[in-house]
Amino acid sequence: MKKKNCKMALAVFCGTAMLCALTAQAAGDLEKESQEAVTHFLQKDSTLKGFIDNAAGHAVFPNVGKGGLVVGGAHGDGVVYEKEKLIGHAKMTQASIGAQAGGQTFAEIICFETPAALNDFKAGKFEMSAEVSAVAAAEGVGKAAKYKNGVAVFALPKKGLMAQASIGGQKFKFQPIATGGTGSSQGTEKGTEKGTEKEKQ
Repeated sequence: MKKKNCKMALAVFCGTAMLCALTAQAAGDLEKESQEAVTHFLQKDSTLKGFIDNAAGHAVFPNVGKGGLVVGGAHGDGVVYEKEKLIGHAKMTQASIGAQAGGQTFAEIICFETPAALNDFKAGKFEMSAEVSAVAAAEGVGKAAKYKNGVAVFALPKKGLMAQASIGGQKFKFQPIATGGTGSSQGTEKGTEKGTEKEKQ
């Protein structure tokens, strides 16, 4: 009986460990894809870097899928930064009804003008208004961009042509990174470097 219980406990432990490993791998892949998406944005518009740097924070969704003939919508997973520090992941959903000309796939960056706008996003109080549209990345767009309702949104098409992406009605669910988690953000890397320097002293 004891052996059976031990085997069951071991199986549960192994299953949990495997799930944690897969979750960590998926999170790492998402962070890498997001970093690559930002690189592609900057290749299209070098002025966007200054806009992102001056924002209170930003969210990056490397793959937003959208499409449908009658009932459409969009969905995507992303990462959220407060300045340069990775603070969590986010899931985006959007429902829409009406005819759509084929599917679209694009990357999306949301810049938050103030800490209050970022906090609303983190608290789940944020939803894209119908007035907000994502501007397709092109050279000089970042320099001329302006915030609306505390956010500015940029899109980079991957599949399907577009000048603007309709993002009204997008909803977000934020998941903070656990304290002591292994994020690959610059902020985390800088913190590690400081800790190493202290140990040397």
